Amino acid sequence: MSLLNQLNPVQRDAASVIDGPTMIVAGAGSGKTRVLTFRIAHLLEAGIHPSEILALTFTNKAAKEMKERIEKLIGTKAHSVWAGTFHSIFARILRHECEPLGYTRSFTIYDSDDSIGLIKNIMTGMSISQQQVNPRAVLSRISGAKNQMISPPEYEQLAKEFFEQKVSEIYTEYVKKLHKNNAMDFDDLLLKPIELFKKHERALEKYQYRFKYLLVDEYQDTNRAQYVLINMIAQKFKNICVVGDDAQSIYAFRGADIKNILDFERDYPNAKVFRLEQNYRSSKTILAAADSVIKNNRNQIKKTLWTDNPKGEKISVIEAEDDKAEGVHIAHRIQEHITKEKLDLKNFAVLYRTNAQSRSVEDAMRRAGIPYVIIGGVAFYQRKEIKDVLAYLRLIVNPKDEESLLRVINYPARGIGDTTIEKLIEHSTITNLSLLDIVMNPGAISSLSDRAKNSVQQFGKLILKYAELRTQISASEIARALVDELGILRMYKDEGTPESLGRWENVQELLSAVSEFVDANKEHPALENFLEEVALVAATDSIADEKNSVTLMTLHAAKGLEFPVVFISGVEEGLFPMYQGSPDPSELEEERRLCYVGITRAMKKLYLTYTRIRYRFGDVTYPVVSRFLSEIDDSLLDKETVRRPAYSPTVISSLASSRDRYLSSIQQKKTKQTEHFTPDAEVDYDSETQVATDSFGEEIKLKVGVYVEHEVFGRGKVTLMSGRGESAKAVVNFQSVGPKNLMVKFARLRVLGA
Repeated sequence: MSLLNQLNPVQRDAASVIDGPTMIVAGAGSGKTRVLTFRIAHLLEAGIHPSEILALTFTNKAAKEMKERIEKLIGTKAHSVWAGTFHSIFARILRHECEPLGYTRSFTIYDSDDSIGLIKNIMTGMSISQQQVNPRAVLSRISGAKNQMISPPEYEQLAKEFFEQKVSEIYTEYVKKLHKNNAMDFDDLLLKPIELFKKHERALEKYQYRFKYLLVDEYQDTNRAQYVLINMIAQKFKNICVVGDDAQSIYAFRGADIKNILDFERDYPNAKVFRLEQNYRSSKTILAAADSVIKNNRNQIKKTLWTDNPKGEKISVIEAEDDKAEGVHIAHRIQEHITKEKLDLKNFAVLYRTNAQSRSVEDAMRRAGIPYVIIGGVAFYQRKEIKDVLAYLRLIVNPKDEESLLRVINYPARGIGDTTIEKLIEHSTITNLSLLDIVMNPGAISSLSDRAKNSVQQFGKLILKYAELRTQISASEIARALVDELGILRMYKDEGTPESLGRWENVQELLSAVSEFVDANKEHPALENFLEEVALVAATDSIADEKNSVTLMTLHAAKGLEFPVVFISGVEEGLFPMYQGSPDPSELEEERRLCYVGITRAMKKLYLTYTRIRYRFGDVTYPVVSRFLSEIDDSLLDKETVRRPAYSPTVISSLASSRDRYLSSIQQKKTKQTEHFTPDAEVDYDSETQVATDSFGEEIKLKVGVYVEHEVFGRGKVTLMSGRGESAKAVVNFQSVGPKNLMVKFARLRVLGA
């Protein structure tokens, strides 16, 4: 017990339990990672073999830190503990056990872009228009179904509307294609082990005896598939310990089910429950504010957080004229703190509900000369040039991976056009041969020109050459030789543009990453292990602690982090909490938990900001301050209003006029049915089909009568159209809020169909 004497009494009690089900309810900043680490160390000291312990986390970073801490406590025993994310652990298991399911051990793991590519190809084969059905929306529905363990036949029974029926058709073919390609998507890494354990009882028993002690971090974030897997493995010995905080369950949109933690005692009636309520992170004021907000949720595990930290400053509540003034004021306050308190830039975080809110903050930061980093932007491994090289490496490892093959068959350009590719795919379908088999023998396709046949065959030989070499030379040598032979670096350098030179640097960095992986993984240096690690990288794992910049991120991305000074911007109804129409009680409770998470990221100082005017989706809006602000005791707040004296009399008059029209339209909605809405007379609308350009530069076809979906307003019907391209406007009659005049470029509409 000497090891556990470093913990406070409740932490020590929670960490000392060895056998039986245990739930540790860990409030924000209460040291849950510390308790989990000491508990594993205690198990090892008690004589439990390291390989019998499985610790499941939600990020690779958390798993790595956990093992490092255990090693500091008890030494090298920690190396043999199985610790990792759900996806990485079960991918590792599947590498050994997948053959009874009809896969080879070299199966490919598809990320979302790969899955989108596959769905697009399926839709093309089914003659389903991407203007009619959005491939990304299809993938989202399929992923949601998989998270809930709904199979294609079950989904078909549930599909009622046009869009759902199309998803059902695509879902069925998607599953078949994945299997044919010897590939799994992220969701399959959880579903396939369940399928394996259900069909092969011996496999389940093997891992029940292997992992006699199961620990699950962030249990409130588990989805249905994760819940089933956890309980299948724990069923034999019931030595399961879950750690989490229901008040920080904020990922329902990803499939997380808060009922998993709320119902733990029902699932395990003999469970021991420990509540970690001492907060080590935040001031008394910040903690009191968080508690006053979260206590308004009805569905929760009761706990009372407390701290020995100082009372601290009051929470500053800032009312800004508009979102631009909001950004300027945030930048100004950061400069004040740096000047007066000599804080580093990395001590500051600006949190917001939606990524779109970052624009005004970014503008202000740039003007003030304040370095910043956005968490959740385009990640390194999502950049095109990186994905292209990775596709080659994946194809070398798994020649059946047709999505990777199609991505690079003409990259760099080698004279294999779309027509040739279509003929290859068609011949593969007719003969039921793999695409690579067709590529190796294109002479069987009489309609191909001799030049096309030669280009295709040379590509096939290149892939087979490196597929054979990977057993003879290291992964880093393979990657370097391949890139050199392809001439990618030379191609980018010869272009000489800033963009191409940036791509050149990125490819060089990828080669460095492969080399570093080989050096750091002497036991498992194979190329497929590197590709697996890349596929499982989480967005927040890439945060560089040493980077001295202000951090900008969404509230969801901030979970698990802490900063001395935190700004939460846009604390306004409809934005935070975000809802469509009348807020659903369960959605509102999740938004409140998100607010709790945001507040408890702050250690010493917290700012809450809102605006009198905000530009959203091309319209001027007049927000109402968030209900969450009214739930905080006034004695904890220091309220102030800031003005931006930059408006000319003309602009002020225009805003006043706009506000009058806005208030007038609200009144009209109360007295008229939305079907009778008439747009502003000065706008010249027509009812023809329009080709508009969205914020990603992609075309979207709209016409009167088409149903669309908006991420905030929900489902609606296009009633009028005007303009074209980037200037296109649409009047959409939404079920939740009535008619809205929208700039299509910024509205991010998803076309559902007529």
